[in-house]
Amino acid sequence: MSDTPQTRTNGHRPDAASTRIVIPEKHPMVTLLGAADSLLRVIESGFPDADIHVRGNEVTATGDQAEIKLVEQLFSEMMLVLRTGQPLTEDAVERSIAMLRKAAEDPAHPAPSEVFTANILSNRGRTIRPKTLNQQRYVEAIDKHTIVFGLGPAGTGKTYLAMAKAVQALQAKEVNRIILTRPAVEAGERLGFLPGTLYEKIDPYLRPLYDALHDMMDPDSIPRLMAAGTIEVAPLAYMRGRTLNDAFIILDEAQNTSPEQMKMFLTRLGFNSRVVVTGDTSQIDLPGGTRSGLKVVQEILADVQDIHFSVLTSTDVVRHKLVGRIVDAYERWDAQQEADEAGTARTKPVQRRGARAPRQSHRAES
Repeated sequence: MSDTPQTRTNGHRPDAASTRIVIPEKHPMVTLLGAADSLLRVIESGFPDADIHVRGNEVTATGDQAEIKLVEQLFSEMMLVLRTGQPLTEDAVERSIAMLRKAAEDPAHPAPSEVFTANILSNRGRTIRPKTLNQQRYVEAIDKHTIVFGLGPAGTGKTYLAMAKAVQALQAKEVNRIILTRPAVEAGERLGFLPGTLYEKIDPYLRPLYDALHDMMDPDSIPRLMAAGTIEVAPLAYMRGRTLNDAFIILDEAQNTSPEQMKMFLTRLGFNSRVVVTGDTSQIDLPGGTRSGLKVVQEILADVQDIHFSVLTSTDVVRHKLVGRIVDAYERWDAQQEADEAGTARTKPVQRRGARAPRQSHRAES
C-alpha cells in the first residue's frame, strides 16, 4: 500500500475537503496513534475543526481544505519518523503540528521529520537528537562557527546538546580533548562550609556536567579518559593563563561570570579548538551590582565574524510541559516588576539637599 494520502473534495462546500489516509501494514496503528489512542487525542486537539476518524488501518479527516492538507502532511511526517525506528511521543506530535503550521506560512521552514531524525550521537541504544527547530539551528551553528553562545531558559537542552557535539567531535578525532568548565558561584551556601577537600567542595557545581557525560559515554571509560586528560572538568578559575589547542571547550552557567572572567575565558581559545558558551540571563546568582559577563558579551561581540548567538525560548523546553509554563510565568513577573520599579522611580519625590523634615512640636500638659 502507498504512504501517499488520497484526497477527495467535499461537494457540499467549496472550501471543505475530506481525505482518506491508508497506513501501510508495516506501521502498526498503535505506533502511529499511541497506546490507548494517546497520540490520536493530541492530533484531534491540534485540529479541533477537523473531523478525524480511524477504522482499521485507514484514517479519514473532513474539514477545511487547509486544515485537511496539514493533517495529511502530519501523518506523512509521522510515518517518515517511524521509518527511522524512532518512537513517536505526545510531545513530538505537538511540536510537529506547530512546525507544520509555521511551514504553511514560511516554505523555508524545515519539515518535522528533518528535525526529529537529525542524529547527533548514539550510545547504548539511545540516540541524542534535536527536538525543536531552534535546537537544530543551535546544533548546526556549532558545526559552522568557532564560538557559539547558547542562550535560553532551563530545560532547552543548551548544555546537553553542546556536550553531545563535544563527544561526537572527540569520537570523530576532530579534537583531542574535551574541557568542561563553569563558574563556582555560590548560591545560598558558601564553599567554606561544604565538607572535604577543594575538589570535593567544587564537585557539586560540576555534577551536572558529569551527569550529562554519563548519558553519552560508557561510564567505565570516563575515569580513564579523565585521568589521561582527554576529558577535563574544572572550575572556571582554573582556565586562567592557559591556551587551549585541539579542544572542544564548554563554558556552562556563563550568566554567573563577570565581564572580566568572560574575557579571560574567551581569550584562552587556541588553534583547532571550538567553544560553546551556555547560560540563562534570567538566573544570575552574582552579588548585587556585578554585571553578568554573558549580558555584556552580547553587546561587545554581536557583529564579530565566526561568533554566533543561538537563542532558545520557552517553546524549546524539552522537560515537563509545566517547565515551559513556569518559565513564561517568571518572565511575565520579571517584566511587571521592572515596569513597577520604573514607575516608582519616576513618581518618587526628590528631596532638596539640605532640607530638613519639619520638627514635631510637643506641648507640655499642665
